[in-house]
This record gives sequence, C-alpha cells and structure tokens, in this order.
Amino acid sequence: MGAPRKSRRRGRRGRGRRKEEARKEAAAAKAAPGPARKSLQKPQNRKPSGRPAAAAAADKLYAALDLGTNNCRLLIARQSPDGFKVVDAYSRIVRLGEGLASTGALGEAAMTRAIDALRICAEKMERRGVVRSRTIATAACRTADNGADFIERVRKETGLSLEIVSTEDEARLAVAGCSPLLDRACSSALVFDIGGGSTELIWVRMDGGSDARPVIADWTSLPCGVVTLAERHGGVDVPDDIYARMVSEVSGQLGAFTERAKNGAGVSASNFHLLGTSGTVTTIAGVHLGLNRYDRTRVDGLWISPDDVHGVTRALLAMDYGSRAAHPCVGQERADLVLAGCAIFEAIALAWPADRLRVADRGLREGILLSLMEADASRRRRRRKRRRKLKPDTGGNGTM
Repeated sequence: MGAPRKSRRRGRRGRGRRKEEARKEAAAAKAAPGPARKSLQKPQNRKPSGRPAAAAAADKLYAALDLGTNNCRLLIARQSPDGFKVVDAYSRIVRLGEGLASTGALGEAAMTRAIDALRICAEKMERRGVVRSRTIATAACRTADNGADFIERVRKETGLSLEIVSTEDEARLAVAGCSPLLDRACSSALVFDIGGGSTELIWVRMDGGSDARPVIADWTSLPCGVVTLAERHGGVDVPDDIYARMVSEVSGQLGAFTERAKNGAGVSASNFHLLGTSGTVTTIAGVHLGLNRYDRTRVDGLWISPDDVHGVTRALLAMDYGSRAAHPCVGQERADLVLAGCAIFEAIALAWPADRLRVADRGLREGILLSLMEADASRRRRRRKRRRKLKPDTGGNGTM
C-alpha cells in the first residue's frame, strides 16, 4: 500500500515542478521583445477551440506611417466592427523638406530629425507587436535629388522600408481615409490635402447613395505646400501684399484642373461641398472654435463656412509672429507656416465657391489602415471560397 502513496507524492511534486517551469517560461516570453518573444513561445500543435476567425483577425495590429514634407505621423490600430480602433499614435513636426525648394536636396539636419522620429515609430511598432504595416514617404522624398539615398539610410538606421508613393496613390489614400466624412446627400465633393511640399485636390462623385464608395472623377497635385510657399514668400512677417501674392500664385496653378473638372461635372454650389484634410484646416477650425487646447473630438467632422475661414485668416494676418506662436491651436512649430496654408485654402475656395467646408483630422494614415484591413478580409474570403470548392460532396450516403 505504501508504494502507491509514494508514487502519488512523486506525481504531485512533478506536477508542481512542471507548473513552476511553465510559469517561468510564460513570464520570460511575456517580457521578451519582438522576435525574442516569438522564439520563447512554444509552438501550438492545434488551433484553439471555439475561437472564430473574425475574433482572431480583430486581434491583429496594423500600422500606418506617413513621412511628409513637414510631419512624421504614425497610427497603430486593430480592426473593429465600425472600421478600426486606435491603439497608439505618434506625430512629430520634422520639416524634412526644409530648404528643399532652393537646394533640390534634403538637408542633413532635416534628415537627422526625420530619422530620430522614425526610430521612435519603429520602436512603437516593435513593442506593440504590429503584424501588418505600410510605411510611406510623400512629396519631399519624391522630389529630392537624394530622396532614394535617404530611404536607404532610413532602412539601415531604423529597419523601416519606406515606400515613396506617387501623387495618384496619395490622392487615393486621402479619399479613402476621409470617405466617412463625405456628405452622401451631395452629388459630389472636392477633397483637398494641403501638405508641406504639395497640395492634392480630388474631385469625387457620390454615385449610388449612402452605401456606395465615392468615385474619383479627377485629381491633381499642385507643386506647392505650406513649407515651400512659406520659404518662397516668408512666413514670419506676412503683410497683406505678400499674402495676396501667395494666393495669386496658387490660383494660377489651379486653373487647368478647375476648368477640366467643372466642365465635366456641372458643378454648382448647391450640390457639392469642400472637405479639407491637413494641419492648416484643423488649425483654422481650432482657432474658429476658440479652443484653449486643440481637441480632435471637436474638430474632426466639423462643418464651417468659407466666411468663418475668412474671419480666422484675417485674425491671423492681424497677429504678429509672436502672437501666432503663442496661440494654443497654432504654436511655435506652425507659426511661420499657417498663413501660407491659409493662402492655399483661400485660392481653393475662390476657385470652388461652396457653402460648406467639412474639416477632417484624418487622411493618409487612415486610408492606409483601411486598405490593409480590407485586403486581409478579401484574402480570408478567397480562402473560404477555395476550401468550399475543395470540400468533397458525399451526396448524403457516404459515397463520392
């Protein structure tokens, strides 16, 4: 009788040691970063039971990184029933395009600032365990003589492989990111994205009602943004005549696109609206609301009139540089750029007189996230269809 009891005691001690070892392995796996964590985790021999594929897909983390002429922005999100839920975000003004208009190349100080910000983005993506990502660079890297060399330097120093997107792809992503804010009661809209080195304008039609996707009817990319325009005309001291000169320059670049789109679309102020996505437009909205601190929840989706925008512009023109820098919705980093942005917007509003403007604090990153998630969903649907085709048909009697 003693032998069985002794055997049971050894079994209990063995189970205790195995549990303790399992706890230590689990703790080590949890503490280890990125690739090291994966190597510590034991392989699973079978799929977890009772877990739908949709739930597993919702656990995946996606990342979208947009390195522009002025800003470096990152969003990390997971899929949700209404689109996605943001898990982490990062934004830093790096002014990558500083001096680009005069030299044709990215400067060393600007590249260093951008790489510092990109390194933080890479660390966030690694720490969060991002599964799918797309990292893009826009106007500054497209136009700089050393843009490709900079992309290679980024890869070596941060591990990120930046993709220099075309102006067409940039326009498409902007529309995809802002699509939920388009008023489907209108037949069309002009979406514009005032960047640091370029400005994208996209004429979209809302054919097919509220459930239909907007159709890009025409688009253009202007070779000017807040950084390039401010460097040409000045951004610290901006008297009325300098501001008028900036508006005139942008208006001259808009002419061909405006005529082409209007002749083909029959635009009237009653059936279209403007939708702006950029730091310029969100800054104007914050100033208009009189916010003591920028609040995305109050700005994103806000409807304002061109008269409201004109009033904000006149108020900013009346301020000196120090007053603009001290404004909570402008700040030191945008104080010398905001009036160039206002000039670009005013030129757009003159060419496309609309009753309403909708403000979007969203754009390329959101468009990237939605496109990545949609691509994964399409792949899952195709796999399910293939499995159904390959499944044998027993005909109900156990025979082929």
